Amino acid sequence: MQFATLTRLARKPYGLAALATASFACVLLLAASVTSGAGFNLPLLGDQAGILLGATVAALVIAGGIGWMAFDRLRSKESQSRAEITALKRSLTAADSVIRSEPQVLLYWEQDKPLAVAAYTLHGIPGLPDSPEKFLRFGNWLEPASAAALKPAIDALFASGHPFNLIVRTTADGHLEAEGRTSGGRAILRFRDVAGHRDEVARIMAQHQRLAREVRASRALLDALPIPVWLRAKDGRITWVNNAYVRAVEARGRSEVHERQIELLEQRQRRNAARVLARGEGYRDRLHLIVGRDRRLFDVTMLPFDEATAAVAVEVPSLEKPQGEGERPQFYDSTLNRVATAVAVFNDRQQLVFFNEAFRKLWRLDEAWLKSRPSAGAILDRLRELGRLPQVVNYAEWKENILDAYASPSVSDDTWSLPDGRTLQVRPEKNSDGGITYLFIDDTDRLALEREINALVNVQRETLDTLKEGVAVFGTDGRLKLFNAALAEIWDLPKRALAEHPHIDAFIEQSRPLYDDPAIWNRLNHSVTSISEHREEFTGQMMRSNETLIDYAAMPLPDGATLLTFSDVTNAKRYERMLEERNAALVAADRIKNAFISHVSYKLRTPLTSIIGFSEMLSNPIIGPLNDKQEEYLADISNSSKELLTTIDDILTLASIDAGSMDLKLASIDVSTVIDAAIVGVREAASHSRLSLSIGVADDARSFIGDEARVRQILFNLLSNAVSFSKPGDTIEINCRRDSEMVVFTVADEGVGIAKDDLWRVFDRFESGNHSAGHRGAGLGLSIVKSLVELHGGTVTLESEPNLGTRVTVRLPANGRPDKADPALPYEGPAAQLSAGSKSA
Repeated sequence: MQFATLTRLARKPYGLAALATASFACVLLLAASVTSGAGFNLPLLGDQAGILLGATVAALVIAGGIGWMAFDRLRSKESQSRAEITALKRSLTAADSVIRSEPQVLLYWEQDKPLAVAAYTLHGIPGLPDSPEKFLRFGNWLEPASAAALKPAIDALFASGHPFNLIVRTTADGHLEAEGRTSGGRAILRFRDVAGHRDEVARIMAQHQRLAREVRASRALLDALPIPVWLRAKDGRITWVNNAYVRAVEARGRSEVHERQIELLEQRQRRNAARVLARGEGYRDRLHLIVGRDRRLFDVTMLPFDEATAAVAVEVPSLEKPQGEGERPQFYDSTLNRVATAVAVFNDRQQLVFFNEAFRKLWRLDEAWLKSRPSAGAILDRLRELGRLPQVVNYAEWKENILDAYASPSVSDDTWSLPDGRTLQVRPEKNSDGGITYLFIDDTDRLALEREINALVNVQRETLDTLKEGVAVFGTDGRLKLFNAALAEIWDLPKRALAEHPHIDAFIEQSRPLYDDPAIWNRLNHSVTSISEHREEFTGQMMRSNETLIDYAAMPLPDGATLLTFSDVTNAKRYERMLEERNAALVAADRIKNAFISHVSYKLRTPLTSIIGFSEMLSNPIIGPLNDKQEEYLADISNSSKELLTTIDDILTLASIDAGSMDLKLASIDVSTVIDAAIVGVREAASHSRLSLSIGVADDARSFIGDEARVRQILFNLLSNAVSFSKPGDTIEINCRRDSEMVVFTVADEGVGIAKDDLWRVFDRFESGNHSAGHRGAGLGLSIVKSLVELHGGTVTLESEPNLGTRVTVRLPANGRPDKADPALPYEGPAAQLSAGSKSA
């Protein structure tokens, strides 16, 4: 038992020390006793020295064992303590890593200790300081409202450990979440970034604070106003009133108004207002209200909102002086006398107390009688007698309704259709004394103009709807103001969607399935939404996904709007391509024909020259005599050959012009000489047909610059044509005059003329004109004239009417072909100017 007790004692460090001390004490005591030999009684040991020595050794062994056990125990405890310290350090490092891994500023305070910064890992917030020292100066980087809210929260945290959570804003409009709490006797303050929904909450809170400030400011302003203002909830209860309202209803304060629901308006007035507000419209009326002990006139306005109604009552000042009725300011009369609107003021006894000049002229009443202050009823009766009031079924009832307005708290406008066709807008206004001021506005012209405008709008609408082009007018706000049915059809859009006035962006998005070229749409969008003063119109084409071709155009309008037009030209372009291809084929065929004729003409010229030469040789008497029949045949051969040679020469001339190889030999031309030379060629034919030639040359047109041979050819062909289509005994006129920088030749005949339907082709090649006259020819004369005139830089016109003759006018430059004038191009069809009409003198 004693050994067990010793063992338990040895397990504790202080027990081991006690046992070791006791053992050493016993050893020392026994050693001292043995050494002295006396003075120390140990009855338990006896006298034997051996026993004493054994006990001593035993004590030493026990002490050594106990010491060893104590040392081993201490070493084990030290190892355990080191392991615990290592684990604590590892945990501390992990905790520090976790704390620093989150973007935050973490601060804590302990009692009687300075501030400690646990983490400063928050960055990227606008206005956040870059060091803990600057961070603690909250007033320097937080906005005043946030700093003012944070300070008492921190004070409460230190004083009572009261936690808080705030959203604060920096001076650079950054937002932070500030959280304060206590833990183990420490005060902890943490700042974190407001992200995600917390950022939205921060903005909402900031907006809420701003709105709250605005509401407080608005209510303070409304409280300072001298006019009653009140708010009413959706259920009709008054929720807020200003001080002027409290004074108007003589309440002790707002609380009494809220509790008792003290109303400023009468029940009937509130019902009238409620009916208007129920339609979602604002209510405005002039009402008599009891304020204090007085009955005053107020303009009452009520505006409905989502969940409330705001109302205000503005007192209408009296227009009359307190000295008595009819004593108005002088400017009142003079001003109203200058306006075009008829004005009449009646007092509460229905007497006319004022009228302006426009009122007298409107009703054409005697001024002296009006100044006698007749009653409203008397004026109505007088106007009825004169036949100037509207025709009504029951005049007495109509008059009674008008006069009842004096006893009614409110009046309404009316429209009078007078017997003379005029339309009047009658607008009564209640006066503060209970009377009424009437305004008579002549709306006749306005209504007529409105009808005209409506008619024009309808015509415009019908016109637009009949157009095949899609028309869209966009206003300055970018919204569609006007469109026609063709626009909806071209872009396959529902008319209902277009009638909702979509923005140009929405219109483009709805049209993209058919055409999706961003460049074109952006340009059209810019033309509509641009605010530049220098807008220009432009046009273009769109090849849409459905293989249709659309011509578009954008045109700025004077009022700032923009007109867009879209035209489906798919079929037109298809026909245009077909016509171009056909025209190209015709031009090519015509050129081939001309080339063939030119080639053949060259080939015919050589044998024809031989025929003419041999015929002339046969006609020479040297060859031998010919009988009459042979001479006749030989003359026919010679004449036919010469005609054929002339035709071939004409063809070659046209071929040279078409090829652009003909050069003019410009020189001074004597007009009389060139006319005489041209006449020589037709003199024999004219004599044979008994035709007279009349020549006239103006003094200022004696000469000009040109190619004499070609001018002679022009005149010869014109004279030859005139001779061919003239009747025996007719007169052919050839005149020349000067017209500014042009020399004008005119050849006129009295022949059969040309039908109107044939005028357009008289200058075509191989068109010989009217065959009824028995004329046969190749039809190249006028074609050559046209080509040679154009080669000179001139023009040719033709006037003709059947049986009245033909007049051909050639205009040539007096100083030669202008340098900038284009030479005659290869023949591609008629281009001369033609006109049909009677022969001019």
